[in-house]
Amino acid sequence: MIELRKGITGIYGLVNLPLTVPFSSMADEKGEVSPRNTLNELTSKEWVQETKSWFRQKGLGANHDHAKIEREHPAPFSFQDVARLITFFTKKGQSVLDPFCGVGSSNKAAAINGRCSTGIDLSSRWIGLCHDRISLEVEDMDPEVAPDFICGDSAKIVKELNEDERKFHFLVTSPPYWSILNKKADHKVKQERLANDLATTYSTDKEDLGNIEDYDQFLDKLSEILLDCFDILHDGKYAAIIVSDFRHGSKYYPFHAHLIERLTNEENERAFELQGLKVLLQTHKRLFPYGYPTTYVENIHHQYVIILRKPKKKK
Repeated sequence: MIELRKGITGIYGLVNLPLTVPFSSMADEKGEVSPRNTLNELTSKEWVQETKSWFRQKGLGANHDHAKIEREHPAPFSFQDVARLITFFTKKGQSVLDPFCGVGSSNKAAAINGRCSTGIDLSSRWIGLCHDRISLEVEDMDPEVAPDFICGDSAKIVKELNEDERKFHFLVTSPPYWSILNKKADHKVKQERLANDLATTYSTDKEDLGNIEDYDQFLDKLSEILLDCFDILHDGKYAAIIVSDFRHGSKYYPFHAHLIERLTNEENERAFELQGLKVLLQTHKRLFPYGYPTTYVENIHHQYVIILRKPKKKK
């Protein structure tokens, strides 16, 4: 053990407190992966960087050739950001599930990093673009990690995967944020989506979670699907749910908190353990004068990554 002294700022100012930390293994010192690392393939130096409670969103840029398909979707997620989660919570060859895959950002990230994956989406349009995206944007892909895409209702498909005794090593997804895409287009949507003839909603399907009018009903349905995913996740493995809080009309909804409450309720037989909450900063987004000049209305320029774990079975 090595004892370090670190300055910590508290209510009484700067206080020097001893901080005892274990020294890295010899493998880690040499830049190698520790043989004790059963979670991922990162060295200790790489590992610690990924434990920060925030990171900045990273994209290819709107003009990049590989951003064209991603932009078709009204709420895309950067494959580079999800790749960080996949490489932290899995090893090569392991399996990743995204039950709301959209245009396949999670699956692209998995394939590029040598992980198997399954993506589910209700829309045949988005599933078609998933296939296009993998064929156009993933070079020299190992056939063993070619993504499996399923077009259908996640509420049914996940149950079928459970009946087939399918198991996954990691769940990562960014689900619909209720029906906010169905609200009247503001100047942001008009400038960034409608002006470029891009989709502004997920679909018109009545089974689409984004078309549920009642917020509590939406939360119940989403939570049920994610808890069904609990059943097909290996014991002790993780889930990362990427969400954003939002406003609907004049009301602010702390969506991330409401979802955590439902997924970690210990009164249920199936309950995830909350492991952390990352803030994903979206510093590239434009500012709009919401509420000006009378009312405070936030430009919400961050997302939350809810880190959950399925408990290990007690021996």
